[in-house]
Amino acid sequence: MQSIQPETKQRIEELRKLLSQASYAYYVLDNPTIEDAVYDKLYRELQDLETQYPELITPDSPTQRVGEKPATGFTSVRHNIPMYSLENAFDVDELKSWDERWRRNAPGQDNVDYVCELKIDGNALALTYENGVLVRGVTRGDGVSGEDITQNVRTIRSIPLRLNLDDIEIENRDALQTIEVRGETFLPLDVFEKINQERLSSGESQFANPRNATAGTLRQLDARKVDKRRLDFFGYTLQIPGVDDASIAKNQWEALELLHKLGFKVNPNKQLCHSLDEVAQYYQHWDTERLNLAYMTDGVVVKLNSLILQQELGFTNKFPRWAVALKYAAEEAPTRVDNISVNVGRTGALTPLAEMQPVQLAGTTVSRATLHNCDRVAQLDIRVGDTVIVRKAGEIIPEVVRVLKELRPENTIPFEMPVNCPVCGQPVVREKGEAVTRCVNTSCAAILKGSIEHWVSRNALDIRGMGEKVVHQLVDKKLVNSVADLYELTEETLANLERMGQKSAQKLIDAIEKSKSKPWSRVLYGLGIRHVGSSIAQTVTEKFDSVEKLAAAKVTDIEAIYGIGVEIAESVYKWFRVEANQTLIERLKNQGLQFVETRPAASSNINKKLEGKTFVVTGTLPSLSRDEAKELIQKFAGKVSNSISKNTDYLVVGENAGSKLTKAEKLGIAQLSEEQLLEMVKQ
Repeated sequence: MQSIQPETKQRIEELRKLLSQASYAYYVLDNPTIEDAVYDKLYRELQDLETQYPELITPDSPTQRVGEKPATGFTSVRHNIPMYSLENAFDVDELKSWDERWRRNAPGQDNVDYVCELKIDGNALALTYENGVLVRGVTRGDGVSGEDITQNVRTIRSIPLRLNLDDIEIENRDALQTIEVRGETFLPLDVFEKINQERLSSGESQFANPRNATAGTLRQLDARKVDKRRLDFFGYTLQIPGVDDASIAKNQWEALELLHKLGFKVNPNKQLCHSLDEVAQYYQHWDTERLNLAYMTDGVVVKLNSLILQQELGFTNKFPRWAVALKYAAEEAPTRVDNISVNVGRTGALTPLAEMQPVQLAGTTVSRATLHNCDRVAQLDIRVGDTVIVRKAGEIIPEVVRVLKELRPENTIPFEMPVNCPVCGQPVVREKGEAVTRCVNTSCAAILKGSIEHWVSRNALDIRGMGEKVVHQLVDKKLVNSVADLYELTEETLANLERMGQKSAQKLIDAIEKSKSKPWSRVLYGLGIRHVGSSIAQTVTEKFDSVEKLAAAKVTDIEAIYGIGVEIAESVYKWFRVEANQTLIERLKNQGLQFVETRPAASSNINKKLEGKTFVVTGTLPSLSRDEAKELIQKFAGKVSNSISKNTDYLVVGENAGSKLTKAEKLGIAQLSEEQLLEMVKQ
């Protein structure tokens, strides 16, 4: 091994520092400090030294941003702290409603400040730094787990490979050993246009919008291709797993300032607002000015400035209560209706759809829009050939909002909903008081396809490999006529389907067999009874622990369950009175599906201890996932809640527990480890 002179090491460190500072000034501050030619010369010098002394190469060196070897794939990584989505508001009135809701959860708040930031239309990332060095970059994914794309993240110049910790004044510096920064990566509009021009020239299809282009870029296996795309990044959240946010910064505004000091690009158009009126003014200003920005924004993110108040309010099962995404007014555009078709859904609902000349809306190409139901069609008086105004707000399905009747051609014909199902040809019905027209033929191919897709879905029987294309083939080839037929399929039958093969067929047979062990609550949800979602199914099966008990229940018995209204109760009651449904239940029982909720013996003292107790699960447990821990608690008659309150009996705590732990400590709620929970349910 060759000896390395101290001055060589020193020069390498100097070059890294110089290049990192220059990169920060250029990409984050937008204020170049050295000429490009000088930067290139220094970069080449560092590159030559590292080639000569490869043992001195470090992960945070500027030369290590772009890897030479393409990745073979991306692995799934569980987030230390879930990446929640935000509740949407589409106007100032809805913003005020959000403000009223959080105030009901935290009464007595008078002088409240709000932090407003532009909502960047890109892709969220979670970046993990250990001892100041970037070690992991993960996509949002489903909010619980995402893909590890660290190799690609390193190519984004506005993401520092090493944090600037030297000038940080903070009481708890030890907390900065492991931190997570979240933000939005995006494509500037001029870069997006350049990419599309290049794709057009090379005969490739163009990206529909910058967000899609960003997502596609992040999933490239070759980081060199990602580097050429020149993605950008704005940081918006600093989180330290297991550490109270208030010990890092006094408030949200201070946290953004700290992010900037650490070396991140923070959106310069943020604003600290001292009233809801100021928030509304900020929103209205950027609703117009956003057209002059170099990137796409689809709204404003409003957060309560106080981190203590954020912790107190906590989260629903989907959103933080202390933040809202105030979306810009829906985009509208005129187009012509070429046809009006009717779609048949899983419940038999007939939905009219306007098929239109393609039009660009909210960054996407729109050629179909919902007309909702026959009442809406009559109200619009929409006809084939009409020029209409179509609207798309955020991710909402495009809809026709009005017809420009002054442009209507002669001899157009009013549209009428079909009296027979467009799929099976059977008569349709419209129940009194309902706006929806339905096909009630349980053998209808459209209903059958939807029912099976629902049955095999993740929250129901979770039959992996049974995708939409497989389901459609099975129904179209008349291989299945109900969900019960799935359990009579053979490997040979499945192997003959398009793009299946012997190996995939065997995996699918195994997945079907595995689904037989899913609990009664999952089966009830999978049956697809109107108004019965997964949480309602769980609630119902806690009261009626077998299908026989539920089938024999009266409407009043079902309605008596807390949280179950008369509409749900009547829907469940009617479903079990249908002879075809009774036959289906018997077939599924004979095939080994679970129609009894498995509970411990009544004599078990441990079971009695969990009965009537409410649990909340937080953090990452050593061996159980959160869902597994919740199922275990429910199996032994305990109740599970998503939020801490005075009615909570136990908080099951794992690593990187967040605000729930803080609130539990304030309320004096008992804490359990995974080991203690398992001990409680041990027989």
